Amino acid sequence: MVRHLRAEANAGRMLPFVIEYRGTLAGQLTVAGISWGSMCSGHVGYWVDQSVAGRGVMPTAVALAVDHCFRTLGLHRIEVCIRPENLPSRRVVEKLGFREEGLRPRFLHIDGDWRDHLVFALTAEEAPEGLLARWHRTRGAAPGQRPTAPGLSPRAPHEPPGTGSHREAPRPGAHRDTWTEPGRGPVRGPWNGPEDSG
Repeated sequence: MVRHLRAEANAGRMLPFVIEYRGTLAGQLTVAGISWGSMCSGHVGYWVDQSVAGRGVMPTAVALAVDHCFRTLGLHRIEVCIRPENLPSRRVVEKLGFREEGLRPRFLHIDGDWRDHLVFALTAEEAPEGLLARWHRTRGAAPGQRPTAPGLSPRAPHEPPGTGSHREAPRPGAHRDTWTEPGRGPVRGPWNGPEDSG
């Protein structure tokens, strides 16, 4: 699986991220199905450890990843497909302002059967200030002050926390930016959006 994730990342079709919270592995987020040309889109999938659920970890991680996709990679649209009964995941996209587009019947084969999924989407024009800025605003952070955020590390899921590698960006011309990761301080790398978004 890790070999597949790395191959897709190197080909520019996927961005696998590990999510850290207070220096501990807390979840995983993947931007997959990245398409270029006239589509310029991708879809996001994620999971978070139950011990940190409800602390804003996943909305923050999704916001960071979407900002990177829109601002650094130049994608135009991001989709998130969620099973209708998965209320915690639905709450993540609702908090961030994704719009619900409809139902995809029997969309993915999960747990031995084809499962329906709700489609949520966002385009770059719908978040001109950046998704992280929107999320901070809705959480009530004072201007210039950021709530505690999880680290979003560009490393393979099997690597231990704190060992994030700084690989080249999956798309030529993508620039490197600085962000702060808990326990590491300022970090330079190709995976995050502009400095004001992370």
